[in-house]
Amino acid sequence: MTRKRVVIVGALGMDFHTFNTVFRDNDDYAVVAFTMASEQNLGTTDSGTPKYPPELAGRLYPEGIPIYQEAELERIVKEKGIDEVVFAYSDVSYNEVMRKASRSLSNGANFVFVSPRFTMIRANRPVIAIDAVRTGCGKSQTSRKVTRMLKENGMKVVAIREPMPYGNLADQKCMRFETHEDLEKHNCTIEEREEYEPYIEEGLVVYAGVDYGAILEEAEKEADVIVWDGGNNEVPFYVPDVHIVVADPLRAGHELLYHPGEVNARMADYIIINKENSAKKEDIEKVEKNIRSINPSARIIHADSKITMEDPGKVKGKKVLIVEDGPTLTHGEMAFGAGFVAAKSLGCRIIDPRPFLTGSLKEVFRKFPNLGKVLPAMGYNRKQLEELEQTIKKSDCDAVIAGTPIDLSRVIKPGKPVERVKYELEEKGEITLKEVLEDFLEKAKGKAKHEIPQEPDPKPAHDSIFRKPF
Repeated sequence: MTRKRVVIVGALGMDFHTFNTVFRDNDDYAVVAFTMASEQNLGTTDSGTPKYPPELAGRLYPEGIPIYQEAELERIVKEKGIDEVVFAYSDVSYNEVMRKASRSLSNGANFVFVSPRFTMIRANRPVIAIDAVRTGCGKSQTSRKVTRMLKENGMKVVAIREPMPYGNLADQKCMRFETHEDLEKHNCTIEEREEYEPYIEEGLVVYAGVDYGAILEEAEKEADVIVWDGGNNEVPFYVPDVHIVVADPLRAGHELLYHPGEVNARMADYIIINKENSAKKEDIEKVEKNIRSINPSARIIHADSKITMEDPGKVKGKKVLIVEDGPTLTHGEMAFGAGFVAAKSLGCRIIDPRPFLTGSLKEVFRKFPNLGKVLPAMGYNRKQLEELEQTIKKSDCDAVIAGTPIDLSRVIKPGKPVERVKYELEEKGEITLKEVLEDFLEKAKGKAKHEIPQEPDPKPAHDSIFRKPF
């Protein structure tokens, strides 16, 4: 039988997971290529084109699978005789999704989504999945709080994150982070550090990588409970026992306008409306109304995002440059983050970073017109880290307020005093995370105690719910 020829459109995360769970070793399909979004850069190989390596691609792809820029999609569809374009990445507006569909359909290929039903892996440990409707809603601060609460209840907890890997993909198949040295060992970008470092600072273990079946097997060896901390607004990679989704009233309405954020909202058991202390009442009400219209059975938790600083007196009233979490501003399209909110509350004079931009950061500001008087912590490679460092050094400020979750001084030498901003979830109202976890813990303590079979099993230890969706 002729195999359907497929290209998977992604951003170095969900695309690989979709391949691993649905297409790898699937004789009905030939995955001809991946594409990566424009901001990604895997570099080049001797052939000039990066590849999903044969060590990860399986028996059907002994040479690996080439990865091209998404700008080449039309050429690939035409020249390679593609039957289906599979869309597999997160936080994309419905308008942009359909533009990609039009590019595929007009060139003769079907445009396909794969349901989470086929990509979620069943775990041998209880799983709490924490996702969002947009990047930057407060998903990771929620995950960290849940992880702490489980730990306080005597559970061995491991977090699993979905990042976008940029190094040697074979080496990044399964990565475990417990110390800052682990970040150096795996040559993490700023974006990856923003996801892992807060867990490390709290004495927690977090796994990430490329093959989330292999990652789960390793994580289960040291965990009673798995906390899934999804990237951007990605859907869970594992079948959840409890699914919590975070929404943002500062972007009211976006819960119905972005993929796969609405998928998460429709699947959720609990939805946290976060940042209510910074939002308008009418926007909070709009988010709640929208959620109830698509998922009336979900229980809604109201919460504030509480901002703290170690020594706010050091920057109060001073001229400051704001450095914010990169994905929140770029993928999430926010105009500001926690650093800006903190600076305004302290009466700081906020300088505009644009006159001081260096290198590729100028293009970042052209690509994302929502950016204004805040600087995203970009650092996808060593050159961009140097550009970030030079931009900060050149800026006419007394100090830097860093709203990014990482310690900037570990990766660059900004040449200015840096005051870090941290933010914690603070629930209010009738439903709290404590109540959510009480019922979960009773079930989890039973499930967590069972032994994972050590003898070979005729079925894989982990598998997606269904292997062949089409």
